[in-house]
Amino acid sequence: MVEEESLRVVRCGGSELNFRRAVFSADSKYIFCVSGDFVKVYSTATEECVHILHGHRNLVTGIQLNPNNHLQLYSCSFDGTIKLWDYVDGILIKTFTVGCKLHALFTVSRPEDSVFVIINKEKPDIFQLVSVKLPKSSSQELEAKELSIVLDYINQSPKCIAFGNEGEYVAAVRDFYLSVYFFKKKTTSRFTLSSSRNKKHSKNNFTCVACHPKEDCIASGHMDGKIRLWRNFNDDKKYTYTCLHWHHDMVMDLAFSVTGNSLLSGGRESVLVEWRDAAEKNKEFLPRLGATIEHISVSPAGDLFCTSHSDNKIIVIQRNLEASAVIQGLVKDRSIFTGLMVDPRTKALVLNGKPGHLQFYSLQSDKQLYNLDIIQQEYINDYGLIQIELTKAAFGCFGNWLATVEQRQEKEAELELQMKLWLFSKKTQGFILNTKINMPHEDHITALCFCNAEKSEQPTLVTASKDGHFKVWILTDDSDIYKKAVGWTCDFVGSYHKYQATNCCFSEDGSLLAVSFEEIVTIWDSATWELRCTFCQRAGKIRHLCFGRLTCSKYLLGATENGILCCWNLLSCALEWSAKLNVRVMEPDPNSENIAAVSQSSVGSDLFIFKPSEPRPLYIQKNISREEVQWGVFVPRDVPESFTSEAYQWLNRSQFYFLTKSQSLLTFSTKSPEEKLTPTSKQLLAEESLPTTPFYFILGKHRQQQGFSPCWKTSRFLNETSKNELVQLPLTENIPAINELLHTPAHVLPPASFLCSMFVNSLLLSRETESAKEIPEDIDMEEEKESDDSDEENDFSEKVQDTNDPDLGEDIIHQLSKAEEKELRKFRKVDYSWMASL
Repeated sequence: MVEEESLRVVRCGGSELNFRRAVFSADSKYIFCVSGDFVKVYSTATEECVHILHGHRNLVTGIQLNPNNHLQLYSCSFDGTIKLWDYVDGILIKTFTVGCKLHALFTVSRPEDSVFVIINKEKPDIFQLVSVKLPKSSSQELEAKELSIVLDYINQSPKCIAFGNEGEYVAAVRDFYLSVYFFKKKTTSRFTLSSSRNKKHSKNNFTCVACHPKEDCIASGHMDGKIRLWRNFNDDKKYTYTCLHWHHDMVMDLAFSVTGNSLLSGGRESVLVEWRDAAEKNKEFLPRLGATIEHISVSPAGDLFCTSHSDNKIIVIQRNLEASAVIQGLVKDRSIFTGLMVDPRTKALVLNGKPGHLQFYSLQSDKQLYNLDIIQQEYINDYGLIQIELTKAAFGCFGNWLATVEQRQEKEAELELQMKLWLFSKKTQGFILNTKINMPHEDHITALCFCNAEKSEQPTLVTASKDGHFKVWILTDDSDIYKKAVGWTCDFVGSYHKYQATNCCFSEDGSLLAVSFEEIVTIWDSATWELRCTFCQRAGKIRHLCFGRLTCSKYLLGATENGILCCWNLLSCALEWSAKLNVRVMEPDPNSENIAAVSQSSVGSDLFIFKPSEPRPLYIQKNISREEVQWGVFVPRDVPESFTSEAYQWLNRSQFYFLTKSQSLLTFSTKSPEEKLTPTSKQLLAEESLPTTPFYFILGKHRQQQGFSPCWKTSRFLNETSKNELVQLPLTENIPAINELLHTPAHVLPPASFLCSMFVNSLLLSRETESAKEIPEDIDMEEEKESDDSDEENDFSEKVQDTNDPDLGEDIIHQLSKAEEKELRKFRKVDYSWMASL
């Protein structure tokens, strides 16, 4: 039973990982990145999210390590607070309330009790860099109202602010201006580049800035791809700068190495450039990183770099410019043409990913599983070039088939259209291209759907197009005389008075096909492809169309562009009911009769859950989002919930996810974000003395003993101890075999055959762990008799008969022979106490 709590809209993952620079831990084991309202902690070795820091009530805008304690992390947010975390334990230490929106956060070693933030107090487009003094107190919630302005009229992006030479000065860039504030002198120097009025210097705008960690040197990136190195900037007249130029487009970010010997730069070329000794000729490249480099970070130890990319990806890079890990979030495409789908096999969310790809995204682990390259062409990043777009996709036959549609149109009369059908291969565990169809229709394809009936004899696909036709495609033998290949071919072409076909869908049993032609809905028999009936309300073009399911399979629902929701009864061929509702999203639940409809109003988006048989909604929630909801989908649950309230029972078997216009992925839950997003938070509490591998976690667990043994003596002992206590496995840090195996370099280890016996024996529990109190007296007496083999052989039967243990009398019910007694004696001498840990 689930306690009845209020249903709330929560972020379910998919937040931007590239919103701000990522931050490394001091030992380079972990990497921190902002993700919506949370701060996520990833392992640089395994790429797994090992912890989530939650507590902010709005978007997190900055994170920095505490320079005075590298086990602590500062974070700031639009909620106006600065929070101090112990990221190892996931504990919120303190909350400092500033009282205004905080756009970025910076920390320096001096002064110890201050941090720097970017705010906009007076006007929304004027930003200031201010110093915030953090009060010292034992309480957890404090007010930090002591602010002092450092620089005014700056850029709100944290890439345009940098502290240099161990915090002696701060540099800020905006438009064509560079400002440097010296903390000791409390003076500001300003430098100006030529404005855009001069065509020669039309792209001199500053885009980012970085400061040398030990010298008075400032590196600035510009819109024209140049990098300028400023020196002698403490004198307004004697300052100099030199130029480095490789990027053909704007420089997105800059970062110095820890020692300052190298400068890293990145941009839209998806290439990380390392300028060694700030020399034009001495540079190294890491190309083909996949997307525009948004941010560059350097670990405090100097052994790792990382780049954040426009496709919501973080790449961890070693010092020799080799990528070692990739942390991939939900790719935010320019527009989601395919909508939200669910892969029937993996239960992953499927939608447009990077250009020309479908991404398979795990909602449970909040990570991308893999990308499927649909267009299979090299993507050229050029604003003036018209790209091939992946516009439609659909799964069929329980995930065995995937249909995709791609198009490119440079002019009205030049439409390039292609449909591909992909077969899932059990051998490769991926989709393989089976059939490619050029120009399946004469105009844009508006919808496609598979017949997913369980008793369907032949896979069937239907496409609808603006050319006024819908086509039925079936899987047929497309091979030679050996009949080893199959392919898709057109089986039927239908139309209705030359109207444009806008939507299509199959009934649950696959016997009927509904196709909408503008304002008219047509019903076709899937066995003969004959037109059975038509529905017409003249309420505008049909925007959404779907059949009811299970007990409501006799109903057909349609939503029009004029804001009318209609429900037709297929048995009576009449309108059952209609409602005035501006439906933008309509999705049926595959596991129940429920249908979700999201309507758009002037205030925001509203959710309605209803059954086609009842015009009254089961559940209504207003203002689920202030912006327009574009797509939605029901995802079946692995483990059903047990909500007792009728208003929440629609969430028992499936969960509803929806995507907003700004591509925020949201869902409904009665659980708080803390309960939903911390399943792996205990992983950071593992022992640091050994690598945190899955095998190590197994060794550190407490297990309950099992009550089984081939020997009656061990069986009784296990049965008694299992009721009273848990046995802890020996600590791995005290086992020499494990330390030797896991800590010694591989090239100096002896052969595995030599270590195997020692390693296995070290995992066994010794007899010394059993105390005298845990072993019954009668067993102790028998253990003393076991020392004399001859006496035990003669007196064994007598002991069995004279024992006072009633359980023993039930186990041994007949006289043992000499051979059986000898075999049993061998078993009794063996130590079976190691089975307690199984």
